[in-house]
Amino acid sequence: MLNEGGGPWGGRGGGDNGGGSGGGDGPRNPWSPPPSGGGRPRGPRQGPAALDELLRRSRERLGTGGGSGLPDFGGRPIWLYALAALAILWVLFTSFHSIGAKERGVILRLGRYSGTMDPGINFSLPAPFDRVIKQNIGEIRTVEIGSTAADSENLMLTGDQNIIDLAYSVSWNINDPALFLFQLAEPEETIKEVAESAMRAVVGTVSLNDAIGSGRTGIETQVAQRMQEILNDYRSGVRIQNVAIRQADPPAAVNESFKRVSGAQQQAIRYLNESRAYAQQVTARAQGEAAAFDKVYEEYRLAPDVTRRRMYYETMEEVLSKVDKTIVEAPGVTPYLPLDRLQRARPAQSEGAQP
Repeated sequence: MLNEGGGPWGGRGGGDNGGGSGGGDGPRNPWSPPPSGGGRPRGPRQGPAALDELLRRSRERLGTGGGSGLPDFGGRPIWLYALAALAILWVLFTSFHSIGAKERGVILRLGRYSGTMDPGINFSLPAPFDRVIKQNIGEIRTVEIGSTAADSENLMLTGDQNIIDLAYSVSWNINDPALFLFQLAEPEETIKEVAESAMRAVVGTVSLNDAIGSGRTGIETQVAQRMQEILNDYRSGVRIQNVAIRQADPPAAVNESFKRVSGAQQQAIRYLNESRAYAQQVTARAQGEAAAFDKVYEEYRLAPDVTRRRMYYETMEEVLSKVDKTIVEAPGVTPYLPLDRLQRARPAQSEGAQP
């Protein structure tokens, strides 16, 4: 049943528009225009006017209207000045870079290499246009290869077909920071693999005795040179400082046997050196005696009788000095002292007097 006011929305009054927009208190047709004249508004005002009123009251609270509070910024919003300050700080912190004495700065402009910064204060474009990566070129870094522990072995084959257990270290630093940053994805792993390849190549040309003995210095020098050549071909930006062999022993399974063999070899070398020394001594003595005989022969040619008599006296003196008999050539003289016994007693007394 329809209301008397007409229309499905129950509006009262019979306005000309037929929309039930009369002045009654009943519900109003939502498609009808707002009431004009003395109609009473329902609720607070909406629209742009209310938003302007809210902004005006906010400015009055912040002190932009001449009251106490923050200073007047000429009618401009405060967030504009805050944004400008943040932009200045952003430029200062991302454009100026301090590079240390042992450092270099690699500049990446939009992700691509742009240049290298030297030590000191340097300037670049602010982020995100430029990005600076610092590299310490003065730091000496070390890669350990192999271990001196008993349960770890790094076996290699020598030139005389023997097996050796090596432990060594490689010291290196950055030479070109740009190449180091872009050419090597894993620097330490690359250096380790290059070191192992160079060491195996060099050890394969020397004997086991050289590898564990006096040939270590030469091996270290050759490995360092070979590594530098390979890394230069890679354009790695790395400089090899030195290679140090910390351990060079046979495998643990044959180490004791190798020590016994090494001891026997050293003993054989010692015997050989002693025999050579004895041979040199005998040869020198024979050469000296031959030279003395040559001198005596020259004197004999000049004065045969004198030389013959001299040789006789020297020979008799040498022979009779070892005889314990006493010869008395004077006729009619009989010695009453036991000279022979006295001569034998003198050596015994001299030996007993020695400690």
